Amino acid sequence: MEEAIKISTPISREAAESLKVGDRVLISGRIYCGRDAVLPKIQRAIDDGTIADLGIEPEGAVIFHTAVSPAGVGPTSSNKLEIESSIEPLSKAGFRMHLGKGALKEETIKALAANGAVYAVIPPVTALLGAKTKSKKVVAFPELGMEAFNELVVEDYPAIIAAARGRSIYDK
Repeated sequence: MEEAIKISTPISREAAESLKVGDRVLISGRIYCGRDAVLPKIQRAIDDGTIADLGIEPEGAVIFHTAVSPAGVGPTSSNKLEIESSIEPLSKAGFRMHLGKGALKEETIKALAANGAVYAVIPPVTALLGAKTKSKKVVAFPELGMEAFNELVVEDYPAIIAAARGRSIYDK
């Protein structure tokens, strides 16, 4: 088995494009967390040019489809309408990696490739991820509680590349 690829954020487009389906990665650095309630708000902030006002830097960023609660973090289904529909616009804005779980639509996989981004599945192991989370803070939309947009600093978060270069690990 090949050794895991260590990735630090921010991720360059070239680094994202070098990844292939099935690669195991260990992610370190700052990652953002958001899911159903907050991702449409992040999209609007990108569209209206206020994303920087929120202290969010999309270029080379990683977005983890999760809520942050006292119990920890774990992936949510990335193929929920509000989440999957955010993947293309966030990738266009510079987000290079999306973390979650579940199969994505073919058009989403193609949009990732067209925008130099990848999708990785992350194991639903809250205890493991908690030990690898060094800090967490709410960045935007605190009124959404555990579904606010959060920033984590992580070390060696494990994931498997599930969509890259127009292909998916879920392809038959």
